[in-house]
Amino acid sequence: ICLMEPRFNVTYIILGGYAELQKYRYLYFVIMVTAYLLIIFWNTCIVCLIIVHKNLHEPMYVFIAALLINSIFYSTNIYPKLFIDFLSKRQIIFYQACLFQIFAFYSLSCSEFLLLAAMAYDRYVSICKPLQYPSIMTRKAVSALLVSAWLIPAYHVSVSVILSSHRRLCTNTLNGIYCNNAAHGLYCVSSVALSVYGVVVLFNTGIFPMLFIVFTYTKIVIIAYKSCREVRKRAAQTCLPHLLVLFNYSILFTYDVFIVKLESDIPRTAKLLMSLQIITYHPLCNPLIYGLKMKAILVHLKKFFSQSK
Repeated sequence: ICLMEPRFNVTYIILGGYAELQKYRYLYFVIMVTAYLLIIFWNTCIVCLIIVHKNLHEPMYVFIAALLINSIFYSTNIYPKLFIDFLSKRQIIFYQACLFQIFAFYSLSCSEFLLLAAMAYDRYVSICKPLQYPSIMTRKAVSALLVSAWLIPAYHVSVSVILSSHRRLCTNTLNGIYCNNAAHGLYCVSSVALSVYGVVVLFNTGIFPMLFIVFTYTKIVIIAYKSCREVRKRAAQTCLPHLLVLFNYSILFTYDVFIVKLESDIPRTAKLLMSLQIITYHPLCNPLIYGLKMKAILVHLKKFFSQSK
């Protein structure tokens, strides 16, 4: 039976994924606040550097800025609610707010794959078709890729969330600390149509972009291998950070599915720590990877911190 407040006709969902919260609530709070502040600081810092410096106004850096902005939105969708829950006696969320969190979580997650695919295409054109690069990667083309990377997942995920909002709930306890695909366990009857649609969304916004990335980087490796040392060096410098981000994110995305599927086999404390890693590791690593591995960004970061001192 759902927990109802009949006066306002509002359904609450209990977040039942917290472990030993009474004992460690302040430790959780301090660690996650620190992580969130670092995420906001590092991602914003590199985005501002890209905006301010004209030599970074190239498609590759524009896509990096978009990826980091995506990380900020992704984290902001989760962290503020966590802070409230760590310090509250009851960890609950409005059902409508839970649906919105699911929408933002998966829409932004899928946007990550499409942004990485756009970056892979940019590197492919730059290295494999250098003479045609200015005519292909125009400002309009970059804008279209950015808009598509955010709108396509938003459309796909919104359809699933809207259809799910009309389904009947049979429990009010979610086995997690934020709303994700574990919410399917709240409904009385599983929907075959929504499950099939979910697979379609996964292929359109996850699998196909990843296959495209693998294809483009394979072409880049072949061209770089046949070219001079300078081309190989440039390919390694610009492509390696993207591949590291893709590798990290693919593992964490699989990690999220893995936790939900094996929720009954994982101790609650272990599951809590794994869930916190999912929302912390990637947004925190992205700016570090690009800041340390992209030479042009690293130069401006060093100047920024030397001037600050």
